Amino acid sequence: MNDRETPGAMLITNVRPWGGPLAEIAVEDGRIAAITPLKSEVDTAGAVDGRGRLALPAFSDVHCHLDSTRIGLPFRPHTGSPGIWPMVMNDRENWRDAEWTVAERATHTLGRMIAQGTTRVRSYAQIDADCGLERFEGVLAAKEAHRDRCEVEVIAFPQAGLLREPGVPELVDEALASGAAVVGGIDPCTLDRDPVRHLDVLFGLAEKHQVPVDVHLHEPGELGVFSVDLILERTRALGMTGQVTLSHAYALGGISESTTRRLVEEFAELDVSMATVAPAQNRSLPLTELTAAGVRVGLGEDGQRDYWSPYGNADMLDRTWQLAFTNRFREDELIEHCLAVASRGGASILDRDLPRLASVSDRPGLAVGDQADILLVDGDTPTAAVMDRGRDRTVLHNGRVVAEGCELVSR
Repeated sequence: MNDRETPGAMLITNVRPWGGPLAEIAVEDGRIAAITPLKSEVDTAGAVDGRGRLALPAFSDVHCHLDSTRIGLPFRPHTGSPGIWPMVMNDRENWRDAEWTVAERATHTLGRMIAQGTTRVRSYAQIDADCGLERFEGVLAAKEAHRDRCEVEVIAFPQAGLLREPGVPELVDEALASGAAVVGGIDPCTLDRDPVRHLDVLFGLAEKHQVPVDVHLHEPGELGVFSVDLILERTRALGMTGQVTLSHAYALGGISESTTRRLVEEFAELDVSMATVAPAQNRSLPLTELTAAGVRVGLGEDGQRDYWSPYGNADMLDRTWQLAFTNRFREDELIEHCLAVASRGGASILDRDLPRLASVSDRPGLAVGDQADILLVDGDTPTAAVMDRGRDRTVLHNGRVVAEGCELVSR
């Protein structure tokens, strides 16, 4: 909870937690104090009227790039070329020409994310020889602008690699001393082409600043598994259980059944979490098997209408639909599981004290004692809400209404 504001008591009435019977949710000091069946005789003056809507835990976006967004600006044609390095260079050629500063763009997009139901965010902030700390500072400005509406973790992220350009480790070090909460790595083999040195620098910075690690992994097939095995080796040797996240890792599930089983087991053993953006590729580690093993999995929107891609609209309910669709889920239980991943699954990556999802039928986040980060949204059932993605939404953070009707509420 933000120490700038201590919420008091409030009542949320006439809601259906996770699609169940109509109920009232009492909130005290930013946490759920009670959930009781709806009583018509209760005085609801000053209460938040749920109007029969669903009550769901608010979303946690654990993989976004606030420093590159163009949401709110005129649409521009895509100019990037395939491949990570060409895309990095395309972004480098264009990001300074945006109509708004990085801080203005990041602040606007974060506001749109909150307004549509996201109250926890882990955002990358690109740090390289071209931009220095300018983009990092822009993301910090967005975090400060919405400090009472959303919790934000900033990743010091060397998008162009840690080793390809001089001075990058020193810049990342400076960012970690200036407010970054996580240190990022990327493609140790294909981008930096020196996985041992890359991981030496990455885990050395993590140890120096006592922060977790988040590694972007786009590497294909066996090469991706090779890099992951090096990361797992470091995690085990340095006692960093519960401190490592793998982002993307698109191809790890396409090698063999035995490799999939081994990786899932090791991720669970070392509490290595995974952040997915629901890619179109179907070679990722299977979501249901990860959950069954106890691996933390969270969802994110990645870039949002930026110089990498025209996709992304700041709406995690939309990305939840994409997670269900790309996994070919049809059963209500599995589609609701996508909601659990997009909300409480991601929250458990940001706060390791929160338990891992226990199964695809686990529906946490709306129990007595939970932080009162809640999304009220129209829909007959949670699955219907994912399919229809209605706009009648109320968003609460720490027990305070921060958005209504997909628009921010003034402080």
